[in-house]
Amino acid sequence: MSIRTQLAAFLESPRVTTFIMAVIIVNAITLGLETSKAAMDFAGPVILLIDRICLGIFVAEILAKLVAYQLRFFRNGWNLFDFVIVGIALVPSAGGLSVLRALRILRVLRIISVAPSLRRVVEGFVTALPGMGSVFLLMALIFYIGAVMATKLFAANFPEWFGNLGLSAYSLFQIMTLESWSMGIVRPVMEIYPYAWMFFVPFIMVTTFAVVNLLVGLIVNSMQDAHAEESNAATDEYRDAVLQRLEAIEEHLHKRDGTKAP
Repeated sequence: MSIRTQLAAFLESPRVTTFIMAVIIVNAITLGLETSKAAMDFAGPVILLIDRICLGIFVAEILAKLVAYQLRFFRNGWNLFDFVIVGIALVPSAGGLSVLRALRILRVLRIISVAPSLRRVVEGFVTALPGMGSVFLLMALIFYIGAVMATKLFAANFPEWFGNLGLSAYSLFQIMTLESWSMGIVRPVMEIYPYAWMFFVPFIMVTTFAVVNLLVGLIVNSMQDAHAEESNAATDEYRDAVLQRLEAIEEHLHKRDGTKAP
Protein backbone atom coordinates (compact mmCIF):
# COMPACT_ATOMS: atom_id res chain seq x y z
CA MET A 1 0.00 0.00 0.00
CA SER A 2 1.47 3.37 -1.07
CA ILE A 3 1.95 6.31 1.27
CA ARG A 4 -0.74 8.32 -0.54
CA THR A 5 -3.23 5.49 -0.11
CA GLN A 6 -2.42 5.21 3.58
CA LEU A 7 -2.76 8.98 3.98
CA ALA A 8 -6.13 8.97 2.21
CA ALA A 9 -7.37 6.14 4.43
CA PHE A 10 -6.19 8.07 7.49
CA LEU A 11 -7.96 11.27 6.39
CA GLU A 12 -11.20 9.36 5.77
CA SER A 13 -11.10 7.51 9.08
CA PRO A 14 -13.88 8.23 11.61
CA ARG A 15 -11.36 9.53 14.17
CA VAL A 16 -10.04 12.23 11.84
CA THR A 17 -13.56 13.14 10.71
CA THR A 18 -14.70 13.51 14.32
CA PHE A 19 -11.60 15.56 15.17
CA ILE A 20 -12.16 17.96 12.25
CA MET A 21 -15.81 18.34 13.24
CA ALA A 22 -14.76 19.21 16.80
CA VAL A 23 -12.26 21.78 15.48
CA ILE A 24 -14.99 23.37 13.35
CA ILE A 25 -17.28 23.66 16.38
CA VAL A 26 -14.50 25.17 18.51
CA ASN A 27 -13.67 27.61 15.72
CA ALA A 28 -17.34 28.62 15.45
CA ILE A 29 -17.39 29.39 19.18
CA THR A 30 -14.18 31.45 19.02
CA LEU A 31 -15.43 33.45 16.02
CA GLY A 32 -18.60 34.19 17.96
CA LEU A 33 -16.61 35.26 21.02
CA GLU A 34 -14.63 37.70 18.86
CA THR A 35 -17.83 39.73 18.45
CA SER A 36 -18.09 40.17 22.24
CA LYS A 37 -16.13 43.13 23.61
CA ALA A 38 -16.24 41.68 27.13
CA ALA A 39 -14.83 38.33 25.97
CA MET A 40 -12.08 40.00 23.93
CA ASP A 41 -11.11 42.25 26.86
CA PHE A 42 -10.94 39.21 29.14
CA ALA A 43 -9.22 36.66 26.88
CA GLY A 44 -8.64 38.30 23.51
CA PRO A 45 -5.14 36.89 22.85
CA VAL A 46 -6.22 33.36 23.76
CA ILE A 47 -9.28 33.56 21.50
CA LEU A 48 -7.19 34.81 18.57
CA LEU A 49 -4.59 32.09 19.20
CA ILE A 50 -7.27 29.39 19.15
CA ASP A 51 -8.61 30.84 15.92
CA ARG A 52 -5.15 30.68 14.31
CA ILE A 53 -4.63 27.11 15.53
CA CYS A 54 -7.96 26.05 14.02
CA LEU A 55 -7.08 27.72 10.74
CA GLY A 56 -3.70 25.97 10.79
CA ILE A 57 -5.41 22.61 11.25
CA PHE A 58 -7.73 23.33 8.31
CA VAL A 59 -4.80 24.31 6.09
CA ALA A 60 -2.88 21.19 7.11
CA GLU A 61 -5.91 19.03 6.30
CA ILE A 62 -6.28 20.61 2.85
CA LEU A 63 -2.56 20.14 2.11
CA ALA A 64 -2.73 16.52 3.26
CA LYS A 65 -5.71 15.90 0.97
CA LEU A 66 -3.85 17.50 -1.94
CA VAL A 67 -0.94 15.14 -1.34
CA ALA A 68 -3.18 12.09 -0.92
CA TYR A 69 -5.60 12.71 -3.77
CA GLN A 70 -3.54 14.97 -6.07
CA LEU A 71 -5.69 15.98 -9.08
CA ARG A 72 -8.56 13.81 -7.83
CA PHE A 73 -8.95 16.36 -5.04
CA PHE A 74 -10.45 18.89 -7.46
CA ARG A 75 -12.95 16.39 -8.90
CA ASN A 76 -14.88 16.32 -5.64
CA GLY A 77 -17.28 19.21 -5.15
CA TRP A 78 -17.02 19.09 -1.36
CA ASN A 79 -13.21 19.28 -1.54
CA LEU A 80 -13.51 22.39 -3.71
CA PHE A 81 -16.00 23.82 -1.22
CA ASP A 82 -13.51 23.30 1.65
CA PHE A 83 -10.66 24.69 -0.46
CA VAL A 84 -12.54 27.92 -1.19
CA ILE A 85 -13.74 28.38 2.41
CA VAL A 86 -10.23 27.93 3.83
CA GLY A 87 -8.71 30.03 1.04
CA ILE A 88 -10.95 32.99 1.92
CA ALA A 89 -9.61 32.87 5.49
CA LEU A 90 -6.03 33.14 4.17
CA VAL A 91 -6.65 36.28 2.11
CA PRO A 92 -5.22 39.38 3.88
CA SER A 93 -8.03 41.36 5.48
CA ALA A 94 -6.32 44.74 5.33
CA GLY A 95 -7.37 47.72 3.23
CA GLY A 96 -10.13 47.18 0.72
CA LEU A 97 -10.32 43.48 1.59
CA SER A 98 -11.28 44.13 5.22
CA VAL A 99 -14.78 42.80 4.48
CA LEU A 100 -13.21 39.35 4.12
CA ARG A 101 -12.57 39.37 7.86
CA ALA A 102 -16.30 39.00 8.40
CA LEU A 103 -16.35 36.12 5.93
CA ARG A 104 -14.18 34.02 8.23
CA ILE A 105 -17.38 32.78 9.83
CA LEU A 106 -17.95 30.87 6.58
CA ARG A 107 -15.46 28.34 7.94
CA VAL A 108 -18.33 27.06 10.07
CA LEU A 109 -19.96 25.86 6.84
CA ARG A 110 -17.22 23.25 6.58
CA ILE A 111 -19.25 21.15 8.99
CA ILE A 112 -21.60 20.53 6.04
CA SER A 113 -18.87 18.71 4.13
CA VAL A 114 -17.86 16.71 7.21
CA ALA A 115 -21.29 15.61 8.45
CA PRO A 116 -22.94 13.08 6.07
CA SER A 117 -26.47 14.03 7.14
CA LEU A 118 -25.88 17.70 6.34
CA ARG A 119 -24.27 16.77 3.02
CA ARG A 120 -27.40 14.80 2.18
CA VAL A 121 -29.58 17.84 2.90
CA VAL A 122 -27.48 20.11 0.66
CA GLU A 123 -27.25 17.52 -2.12
CA GLY A 124 -31.00 17.06 -2.01
CA PHE A 125 -31.50 20.81 -2.22
CA VAL A 126 -29.11 21.11 -5.20
CA THR A 127 -30.80 18.19 -6.94
CA ALA A 128 -34.16 19.90 -6.51
CA LEU A 129 -32.98 23.18 -8.10
CA PRO A 130 -34.07 22.35 -11.69
CA GLY A 131 -37.59 21.51 -10.54
CA MET A 132 -37.59 24.49 -8.20
CA GLY A 133 -36.75 26.74 -11.14
CA SER A 134 -40.05 25.83 -12.80
CA VAL A 135 -41.92 26.47 -9.55
CA PHE A 136 -40.19 29.83 -9.08
CA LEU A 137 -41.17 30.78 -12.62
CA LEU A 138 -44.77 29.87 -11.84
CA MET A 139 -44.57 31.90 -8.62
CA ALA A 140 -43.18 34.89 -10.54
CA LEU A 141 -46.07 34.74 -13.01
CA ILE A 142 -48.61 34.57 -10.19
CA PHE A 143 -46.98 37.51 -8.40
CA TYR A 144 -46.82 39.57 -11.58
CA ILE A 145 -50.48 38.98 -12.37
CA GLY A 146 -51.44 39.62 -8.73
CA ALA A 147 -49.34 42.82 -8.56
CA VAL A 148 -50.92 44.21 -11.73
CA MET A 149 -54.42 43.43 -10.46
CA ALA A 150 -53.75 44.82 -6.96
CA THR A 151 -52.26 48.03 -8.37
CA LYS A 152 -55.27 48.64 -10.60
CA LEU A 153 -57.76 47.77 -7.86
CA PHE A 154 -56.30 49.37 -4.72
CA ALA A 155 -53.66 51.97 -5.73
CA ALA A 156 -56.02 54.92 -5.58
CA ASN A 157 -56.82 54.53 -1.87
CA PHE A 158 -53.73 52.63 -0.66
CA PRO A 159 -50.73 54.04 -2.56
CA GLU A 160 -48.33 53.13 0.29
CA TRP A 161 -49.10 49.43 -0.29
CA PHE A 162 -50.23 49.20 -3.89
CA GLY A 163 -49.04 52.43 -5.51
CA ASN A 164 -46.96 50.67 -8.19
CA LEU A 165 -45.92 47.17 -9.26
CA GLY A 166 -42.97 47.05 -6.85
CA LEU A 167 -45.00 48.09 -3.81
CA SER A 168 -47.82 45.73 -4.77
CA ALA A 169 -45.42 42.80 -5.22
CA TYR A 170 -43.82 43.50 -1.81
CA SER A 171 -47.22 43.76 -0.11
CA LEU A 172 -48.33 40.52 -1.75
CA PHE A 173 -45.12 38.85 -0.57
CA GLN A 174 -45.92 39.97 2.98
CA ILE A 175 -49.41 38.56 2.57
CA MET A 176 -48.00 35.27 1.25
CA THR A 177 -45.81 34.92 4.36
CA LEU A 178 -48.92 35.57 6.51
CA GLU A 179 -47.04 38.34 8.34
CA SER A 180 -49.74 40.76 9.64
CA TRP A 181 -51.65 40.10 6.44
CA SER A 182 -55.15 40.30 7.89
CA MET A 183 -55.16 43.14 10.41
CA GLY A 184 -52.23 44.92 8.79
CA ILE A 185 -53.31 45.00 5.13
CA VAL A 186 -56.42 43.08 4.12
CA ARG A 187 -58.92 44.32 6.71
CA PRO A 188 -58.03 48.02 6.16
CA VAL A 189 -58.46 47.43 2.42
CA MET A 190 -61.80 45.68 3.00
CA GLU A 191 -63.11 48.73 4.87
CA ILE A 192 -63.15 50.54 1.51
CA TYR A 193 -63.38 47.52 -0.81
CA PRO A 194 -65.68 44.99 0.98
CA TYR A 195 -65.16 42.35 -1.68
CA ALA A 196 -61.35 42.55 -1.59
CA TRP A 197 -61.29 39.18 0.15
CA MET A 198 -62.25 37.63 -3.19
CA PHE A 199 -58.79 38.64 -4.42
CA PHE A 200 -56.65 38.06 -1.33
CA VAL A 201 -58.01 34.71 -0.14
CA PRO A 202 -57.46 32.88 -3.47
CA PHE A 203 -54.02 34.48 -3.72
CA ILE A 204 -53.08 33.08 -0.30
CA MET A 205 -54.54 29.67 -1.13
CA VAL A 206 -52.52 29.44 -4.37
CA THR A 207 -49.19 30.83 -3.14
CA THR A 208 -48.93 29.95 0.54
CA PHE A 209 -50.69 26.59 0.59
CA ALA A 210 -50.10 25.28 -2.93
CA VAL A 211 -46.93 26.60 -4.56
CA VAL A 212 -44.83 26.83 -1.37
CA ASN A 213 -45.81 23.30 -0.35
CA LEU A 214 -44.90 22.18 -3.86
CA LEU A 215 -41.39 23.55 -3.27
CA VAL A 216 -41.17 21.72 0.03
CA GLY A 217 -42.32 18.50 -1.62
CA LEU A 218 -39.65 18.80 -4.34
CA ILE A 219 -36.90 19.28 -1.76
CA VAL A 220 -38.10 16.39 0.42
CA ASN A 221 -38.34 14.09 -2.60
CA SER A 222 -34.82 15.02 -3.70
CA MET A 223 -33.48 14.35 -0.21
CA GLN A 224 -35.13 10.95 -0.18
CA ASP A 225 -33.59 10.14 -3.56
CA ALA A 226 -30.15 11.23 -2.33
CA HIS A 227 -30.55 9.09 0.80
CA ALA A 228 -31.62 6.11 -1.31
CA GLU A 229 -28.60 6.51 -3.60
CA GLU A 230 -26.29 6.72 -0.58
CA SER A 231 -27.87 3.61 0.96
CA ASN A 232 -27.54 1.70 -2.32
CA ALA A 233 -23.91 2.73 -2.63
CA ALA A 234 -23.22 1.58 0.95
CA THR A 235 -24.97 -1.73 0.25
CA ASP A 236 -22.94 -2.30 -2.91
CA GLU A 237 -19.73 -1.47 -1.08
CA TYR A 238 -20.59 -3.89 1.74
CA ARG A 239 -21.48 -6.63 -0.77
CA ASP A 240 -18.20 -6.17 -2.61
CA ALA A 241 -16.29 -6.33 0.67
CA VAL A 242 -18.09 -9.55 1.67
CA LEU A 243 -17.36 -11.13 -1.71
CA GLN A 244 -13.69 -10.22 -1.43
CA ARG A 245 -13.50 -11.79 2.02
CA LEU A 246 -15.23 -14.95 0.80
CA GLU A 247 -12.81 -15.21 -2.11
CA ALA A 248 -9.87 -14.74 0.27
CA ILE A 249 -11.23 -17.46 2.61
CA GLU A 250 -11.80 -19.83 -0.32
CA GLU A 251 -8.29 -19.23 -1.61
CA HIS A 252 -6.85 -19.81 1.85
CA LEU A 253 -8.77 -23.11 2.21
CA HIS A 254 -7.57 -24.33 -1.17
CA LYS A 255 -3.97 -23.48 -0.31
CA ARG A 256 -4.28 -25.33 2.98
CA ASP A 257 -5.73 -28.39 1.28
CA GLY A 258 -3.08 -28.28 -1.41
CA THR A 259 -5.55 -27.76 -4.24
CA LYS A 260 -6.01 -24.95 -6.68
CA ALA A 261 -8.98 -22.69 -6.53
CA PRO A 262 -11.39 -23.28 -9.43
